[in-house]
Amino acid sequence: MTTNIALRATNISKFFYQPEKFKVLKDVSFDVQKGEFLTLIGKSGSGKSTLLYVLSTMDTDFEGELEINGVSLKHKTQNELSAFRNEHIGFVFQFHYLLTEFSALQNVMLPALKLGKKSKEEIEHKAYEHLEMLDLKQQALKPANRLSGGQQQRVAIARALINDPSIIMGDEPTGNLDSKNTKVVFDIFKQLARQNGQTIIAVTHDDDFALNSDRVIELSDGCLLSSHTLHKHGF
Repeated sequence: MTTNIALRATNISKFFYQPEKFKVLKDVSFDVQKGEFLTLIGKSGSGKSTLLYVLSTMDTDFEGELEINGVSLKHKTQNELSAFRNEHIGFVFQFHYLLTEFSALQNVMLPALKLGKKSKEEIEHKAYEHLEMLDLKQQALKPANRLSGGQQQRVAIARALINDPSIIMGDEPTGNLDSKNTKVVFDIFKQLARQNGQTIIAVTHDDDFALNSDRVIELSDGCLLSSHTLHKHGF
Protein backbone atom coordinates (compact mmCIF):
# COMPACT_ATOMS: atom_id res chain seq x y z
CA MET A 1 0.00 0.00 0.00
CA THR A 2 1.36 3.42 -0.96
CA THR A 3 -1.66 5.55 -0.10
CA ASN A 4 0.14 7.22 2.82
CA ILE A 5 3.17 8.24 0.77
CA ALA A 6 3.31 11.94 -0.11
CA LEU A 7 6.56 11.80 -2.07
CA ARG A 8 8.67 8.98 -3.47
CA ALA A 9 12.16 9.56 -4.88
CA THR A 10 13.73 6.59 -6.67
CA ASN A 11 17.37 6.50 -7.77
CA ILE A 12 17.63 10.27 -8.20
CA SER A 13 20.91 11.21 -9.86
CA LYS A 14 22.04 14.56 -11.23
CA PHE A 15 25.10 15.90 -12.99
CA PHE A 16 26.60 19.37 -13.13
CA TYR A 17 28.61 20.11 -16.27
CA GLN A 18 30.55 23.26 -15.32
CA PRO A 19 33.47 23.60 -14.99
CA GLU A 20 33.54 19.85 -15.76
CA LYS A 21 31.13 16.93 -15.53
CA PHE A 22 30.41 16.17 -11.88
CA LYS A 23 27.79 13.86 -10.31
CA VAL A 24 26.17 15.93 -7.57
CA LEU A 25 23.39 13.45 -6.63
CA LYS A 26 24.07 9.70 -6.63
CA ASP A 27 21.11 7.29 -6.73
CA VAL A 28 19.17 8.89 -3.87
CA SER A 29 16.00 6.99 -2.89
CA PHE A 30 13.51 7.56 -0.07
CA ASP A 31 9.82 7.97 0.70
CA VAL A 32 8.14 10.73 2.69
CA GLN A 33 4.89 9.99 4.52
CA LYS A 34 1.89 12.29 4.48
CA GLY A 35 1.99 14.56 7.52
CA GLU A 36 5.70 13.94 8.11
CA PHE A 37 8.09 16.76 9.06
CA LEU A 38 11.35 15.84 7.33
CA THR A 39 14.61 17.78 7.38
CA LEU A 40 17.51 17.42 4.94
CA ILE A 41 20.95 18.13 6.40
CA GLY A 42 24.56 17.93 5.23
CA LYS A 43 27.63 20.06 4.78
CA SER A 44 27.78 22.74 2.11
CA GLY A 45 28.18 21.01 -1.23
CA SER A 46 26.53 17.78 -0.02
CA GLY A 47 23.71 18.14 -2.55
CA LYS A 48 20.80 18.85 -0.18
CA SER A 49 19.56 22.05 -1.83
CA THR A 50 20.05 20.51 -5.28
CA LEU A 51 17.94 17.55 -4.13
CA LEU A 52 15.23 19.85 -2.81
CA TYR A 53 14.96 21.60 -6.17
CA VAL A 54 14.63 18.25 -7.92
CA LEU A 55 11.93 17.17 -5.43
CA SER A 56 10.13 20.48 -5.96
CA THR A 57 9.99 19.83 -9.76
CA MET A 58 11.77 23.15 -10.42
CA ASP A 59 14.84 21.22 -11.63
CA THR A 60 13.88 18.62 -14.23
CA ASP A 61 17.36 17.73 -15.47
CA PHE A 62 17.87 14.54 -13.47
CA GLU A 63 17.86 10.76 -13.76
CA GLY A 64 15.51 8.55 -11.75
CA GLU A 65 11.84 8.78 -10.82
CA LEU A 66 9.84 11.27 -8.77
CA GLU A 67 6.26 10.75 -7.61
CA ILE A 68 4.15 13.18 -5.57
CA ASN A 69 0.77 12.03 -4.30
CA GLY A 70 1.03 9.00 -6.58
CA VAL A 71 1.59 11.12 -9.71
CA SER A 72 4.74 10.47 -11.74
CA LEU A 73 6.31 13.81 -12.67
CA LYS A 74 9.28 12.71 -14.75
CA HIS A 75 7.83 13.28 -18.22
CA LYS A 76 5.50 16.22 -17.68
CA THR A 77 5.95 19.47 -19.62
CA GLN A 78 7.14 22.65 -17.92
CA ASN A 79 3.61 24.08 -18.10
CA GLU A 80 2.18 20.92 -16.53
CA LEU A 81 4.80 21.02 -13.77
CA SER A 82 4.15 24.71 -13.11
CA ALA A 83 0.43 24.04 -12.70
CA PHE A 84 1.15 21.00 -10.48
CA ARG A 85 3.50 23.02 -8.25
CA ASN A 86 1.05 25.87 -7.82
CA GLU A 87 -1.66 23.47 -6.66
CA HIS A 88 0.28 20.86 -4.66
CA ILE A 89 3.51 22.44 -3.37
CA GLY A 90 4.15 25.49 -1.20
CA PHE A 91 7.61 27.06 -0.99
CA VAL A 92 9.39 28.89 1.81
CA PHE A 93 12.90 30.09 1.00
CA GLN A 94 15.67 31.60 3.13
CA PHE A 95 14.81 34.96 1.56
CA HIS A 96 11.12 35.79 1.60
CA TYR A 97 10.84 36.90 -2.08
CA LEU A 98 7.88 39.12 -1.28
CA LEU A 99 6.90 41.91 -3.64
CA THR A 100 7.99 44.70 -1.34
CA GLU A 101 5.66 47.38 -2.72
CA PHE A 102 2.64 45.06 -2.31
CA SER A 103 0.87 44.67 1.01
CA ALA A 104 1.21 41.52 3.08
CA LEU A 105 -2.35 40.60 2.07
CA GLN A 106 -1.67 41.08 -1.65
CA ASN A 107 1.47 38.93 -1.45
CA VAL A 108 -0.42 36.09 0.21
CA MET A 109 -3.23 36.24 -2.36
CA LEU A 110 -1.01 36.05 -5.46
CA PRO A 111 -0.60 32.25 -5.88
CA ALA A 112 -4.35 31.70 -5.42
CA LEU A 113 -5.20 34.42 -7.93
CA LYS A 114 -2.83 32.69 -10.35
CA LEU A 115 -4.46 29.31 -9.71
CA GLY A 116 -7.84 30.87 -10.43
CA LYS A 117 -10.03 28.33 -8.66
CA LYS A 118 -11.73 30.78 -6.29
CA SER A 119 -13.14 34.28 -6.51
CA LYS A 120 -11.05 37.24 -5.43
CA GLU A 121 -13.35 37.70 -2.42
CA GLU A 122 -12.90 34.08 -1.33
CA ILE A 123 -9.13 34.33 -1.75
CA GLU A 124 -8.98 37.54 0.27
CA HIS A 125 -11.00 35.98 3.08
CA LYS A 126 -8.72 32.95 3.14
CA ALA A 127 -5.60 35.12 3.05
CA TYR A 128 -6.85 37.03 6.08
CA GLU A 129 -7.45 33.71 7.88
CA HIS A 130 -3.87 32.59 7.24
CA LEU A 131 -2.46 35.94 8.33
CA GLU A 132 -4.53 35.74 11.51
CA MET A 133 -3.28 32.21 12.18
CA LEU A 134 0.29 33.54 11.90
CA ASP A 135 -0.49 36.53 14.15
CA LEU A 136 -0.21 38.97 11.26
CA LYS A 137 -3.76 40.18 10.74
CA GLN A 138 -2.88 43.65 12.06
CA GLN A 139 -0.09 43.87 9.46
CA ALA A 140 -2.23 42.76 6.50
CA LEU A 141 -2.38 46.11 4.72
CA LYS A 142 1.21 47.15 5.41
CA PRO A 143 3.67 47.13 2.48
CA ALA A 144 5.98 44.14 2.85
CA ASN A 145 9.03 46.40 3.08
CA ARG A 146 7.66 47.88 6.33
CA LEU A 147 7.55 44.52 8.10
CA SER A 148 10.29 43.01 10.27
CA GLY A 149 12.32 40.06 9.00
CA GLY A 150 10.34 37.61 11.14
CA GLN A 151 7.04 39.08 9.93
CA GLN A 152 8.15 38.91 6.30
CA GLN A 153 9.01 35.22 6.67
CA ARG A 154 5.61 34.51 8.24
CA VAL A 155 3.94 36.31 5.32
CA ALA A 156 5.98 34.05 3.01
CA ILE A 157 4.62 31.02 4.91
CA ALA A 158 1.05 32.32 4.61
CA ARG A 159 1.63 32.76 0.87
CA ALA A 160 2.95 29.17 0.66
CA LEU A 161 -0.23 27.92 2.36
CA ILE A 162 -2.86 29.80 0.37
CA ASN A 163 -3.57 26.99 -2.12
CA ASP A 164 -3.70 24.29 0.60
CA PRO A 165 -0.61 22.47 -0.71
CA SER A 166 -0.15 18.90 0.41
CA ILE A 167 3.63 19.45 0.63
CA ILE A 168 5.52 22.49 1.93
CA MET A 169 9.19 22.69 0.95
CA GLY A 170 11.64 24.99 2.71
CA ASP A 171 15.17 25.91 1.63
CA GLU A 172 16.85 27.20 4.80
CA PRO A 173 13.51 28.74 5.89
CA THR A 174 15.01 30.02 9.15
CA GLY A 175 18.45 30.90 7.77
CA ASN A 176 17.94 34.66 8.15
CA LEU A 177 16.05 34.54 11.45
CA ASP A 178 17.06 34.92 15.09
CA SER A 179 16.41 32.10 17.58
CA LYS A 180 13.03 33.48 18.67
CA ASN A 181 11.66 33.69 15.12
CA THR A 182 13.26 30.36 14.23
CA LYS A 183 11.20 28.75 16.98
CA VAL A 184 8.05 30.52 15.71
CA VAL A 185 8.60 29.14 12.19
CA PHE A 186 9.42 25.67 13.53
CA ASP A 187 6.24 25.62 15.62
CA ILE A 188 4.18 26.70 12.59
CA PHE A 189 5.61 23.84 10.52
CA LYS A 190 5.01 21.37 13.34
CA GLN A 191 1.41 22.52 13.65
CA LEU A 192 0.83 22.22 9.88
CA ALA A 193 2.11 18.64 9.94
CA ARG A 194 0.30 17.61 13.15
CA GLN A 195 -3.06 19.35 12.71
CA ASN A 196 -3.41 19.72 8.94
CA GLY A 197 -1.60 16.56 7.85
CA GLN A 198 0.59 18.58 5.50
CA THR A 199 4.04 17.23 4.67
CA ILE A 200 7.08 19.39 5.42
CA ILE A 201 10.44 18.90 3.67
CA ALA A 202 13.05 21.44 4.75
CA VAL A 203 16.76 21.89 4.09
CA THR A 204 18.48 23.32 7.15
CA HIS A 205 21.89 24.00 8.70
CA ASP A 206 20.23 24.48 12.11
CA ASP A 207 20.90 21.38 14.24
CA ASP A 208 18.14 22.16 16.76
CA PHE A 209 15.61 22.69 13.98
CA ALA A 210 16.58 19.35 12.40
CA LEU A 211 16.73 17.33 15.62
CA ASN A 212 13.22 18.39 16.60
CA SER A 213 11.65 17.36 13.29
CA ASP A 214 10.15 13.90 12.75
CA ARG A 215 12.98 12.53 10.60
CA VAL A 216 16.41 13.69 9.50
CA ILE A 217 18.00 12.63 6.21
CA GLU A 218 21.72 13.40 5.95
CA LEU A 219 23.45 13.77 2.60
CA SER A 220 27.18 13.56 2.03
CA ASP A 221 28.87 14.00 -1.37
CA GLY A 222 25.53 13.48 -3.13
CA CYS A 223 24.74 10.21 -1.36
CA LEU A 224 22.09 9.48 1.26
CA LEU A 225 24.32 8.94 4.28
CA SER A 226 21.66 8.24 6.92
CA SER A 227 17.99 8.54 7.78
CA HIS A 228 16.90 8.84 11.40
CA THR A 229 13.36 8.92 12.76
CA LEU A 230 13.16 11.15 15.83
CA HIS A 231 10.57 11.34 18.60
CA LYS A 232 11.07 14.81 20.00
CA HIS A 233 8.29 17.34 19.89
CA GLY A 234 9.14 21.01 20.13
CA PHE A 235 12.24 22.91 21.15
